[in-house]
Amino acid sequence: MQVISGFDRIGEENAFAVLARANALAATGKSVINLGIGQPDFPTPANIVDAAVKALHDGHHGYTPATGIPELREAVASDLTTRYNTAVSADNVMIMPGGKVTMYAAITLFGEPGGDILYPDPGFPIYRSMIEFTGATPIPIPIRESNQFAFSADETLALLTPNTRLIILNSPANPCGGVTPKAEIDKLVAGLADFPNVAILSDEIYDQMVYDGETHTSLLSYPAIRDRLILLNGWSKTYAMTGWRLGYSVWPDPLFDAVRKLAVNCWSCVNAPAQFAALEALTGPQTAVADMMRAFDERRVAVVDALNTLPNVTCITPKGAFYAFPNVSETGLGAKQLASQLLEDTGVALIGGPDFGIHGEGYIRVSYANSLDNILEAVERMRGWLEQHQV
Repeated sequence: MQVISGFDRIGEENAFAVLARANALAATGKSVINLGIGQPDFPTPANIVDAAVKALHDGHHGYTPATGIPELREAVASDLTTRYNTAVSADNVMIMPGGKVTMYAAITLFGEPGGDILYPDPGFPIYRSMIEFTGATPIPIPIRESNQFAFSADETLALLTPNTRLIILNSPANPCGGVTPKAEIDKLVAGLADFPNVAILSDEIYDQMVYDGETHTSLLSYPAIRDRLILLNGWSKTYAMTGWRLGYSVWPDPLFDAVRKLAVNCWSCVNAPAQFAALEALTGPQTAVADMMRAFDERRVAVVDALNTLPNVTCITPKGAFYAFPNVSETGLGAKQLASQLLEDTGVALIGGPDFGIHGEGYIRVSYANSLDNILEAVERMRGWLEQHQV
């Protein structure tokens, strides 16, 4: 049996393969510390769980509108309007079954043979995978350590051509933890005036995870591009709700009905009680979010300090998300080989930089969404292995 052409171009997210291998090793009795998977190690706050249970008891068992329940769309719009001091209408909000679905929808709408889509590299691997699936040409935007893992407006603008259909941006960034400064975003938006037909997908799923006094600059704050901006966000990271499969997006008027039709055809609607949980997340107490951020910040400082004591490893301090992206090029091993050997030999699960793009060689992603004790133990295991295998 042969599937239609195109499916051979779909890639995958290797973090799940590493997770599967880590779980398999753990099942044999091996001590495994997972610093690979990108999900908070905290439980979903109890008030959010209670809201979902209440919704079930209240009889919310059926279909909801394809765009999401009205009260949740209103809450999303209100939250964005308040946090970014810019008007967002509920009429432009689409509730999605996860952040990836917004990527899928946006790339599907703009990807076609003969078209170019720009995406960050290193970046979330599904960007490139879906671009290639549509037949569009993936054009990597280099994300460089020398630029603190922020994107460069000048480099990005230089990649634009008449064939460019869509630019994908991500700040705070996965896998590098970079936060792009407002001045750089200002420059990019100004330059986009010369390319009025290019759409923008801004992945801001880590928008509340910034450190050291940094502030997140949302592309929603730029009226000049609102008529072609797609915002991706959700609850997975901020509220420790990865398994709930919930996200949201904001679409400009010309695109909203297209993505509504896509929803009707593909997923009908989002899980009903989960939407009431999301409503509670936005409108209820935010103390759990603040507590998680304090813990992430403590771990961030500790993991960077520890990584920088390893032989032939250096690591700049990430400004956002919950990832460090140490430079391991001086170890003499390819990044994927190093990550694989560390998992097999020491039980420390990491992700090799090339899994995030061609510019990821020489780096590994370390998720500090794990306990401080586990993080420090993992680094000590890495130290022992690196000391034994120095070139």
